[in-house]
Amino acid sequence: MREFNIVISGVGGQGILTLKLLIAKAAFFQGFDVKTSEIHGLSQRGGGLVSHVRFGDKIYSPMVLQGEANLIFGLEPLEALRTAYYASKEMKTIFVVDTFKWYPVSVMTGEEKYPSLDYIKKSLEKFSSKVYFVDASKKSMEIAGTNVMTNIFLLGFASANRLLPLKREFILKALEETVPPKFFELNKKVFEEGENYPIPISK
Repeated sequence: MREFNIVISGVGGQGILTLKLLIAKAAFFQGFDVKTSEIHGLSQRGGGLVSHVRFGDKIYSPMVLQGEANLIFGLEPLEALRTAYYASKEMKTIFVVDTFKWYPVSVMTGEEKYPSLDYIKKSLEKFSSKVYFVDASKKSMEIAGTNVMTNIFLLGFASANRLLPLKREFILKALEETVPPKFFELNKKVFEEGENYPIPISK
C-alpha cells in the first residue's frame, strides 16, 4: 500500500492523542512505515487540536496535505468542519464524526451560535460523499459511565466497516499495550460496541 492518510480533530481532553497513538501502533504492528504529527491549539483549555497519522510502504512526511486525507475522525462536529480542507471527493475522503457538541467559549457567552448538525453534515458533504455521524459519546457514556472512550468507540466503528486498512488483531494489540491493564477490558467492550453500531445512511 502506497499510503493512507488520517486526520483526527477535536478539542483538548477528548483522547485525540491516544487515538493517534493507537492507530500508529496498529499500523506499525502490521508492518507499515508510520509518521505522525499534531497541531496544538489551546488544547488544554478545550481549544482545537488536530493530529495526523500517515502510514504505508514508505512515508517521508508526517503531515497530511490539503485535500489528501483518506479518513477524518471528528471527535467534535464543529472541529470536524474546521478540518474539512483536508478532504476531497477526488481522494474519496470519509468522515466519521461524533454527534456530541463541545461548545466553545464564544458560544457559551452568546457571542456566536453553534451551527446545527444538519448544517455541519451538509457542509462536510461538499468535500465527501461519505459522512457518518455516530453517537459515540452517548454510547460510551451508556457503556462505561464516561465519554472519555468516545475515541475507542469511533475506532471500533471504523474498523468494523473497513474504513481504514488495519487488521482488528493489530488494533486490539495496540489497545492492550496502550491503555492501563485494569481498563483494557472496558476499552475492549467499548471498541466492540463501536464495531456493532449500525452504519448511518450516507449519500
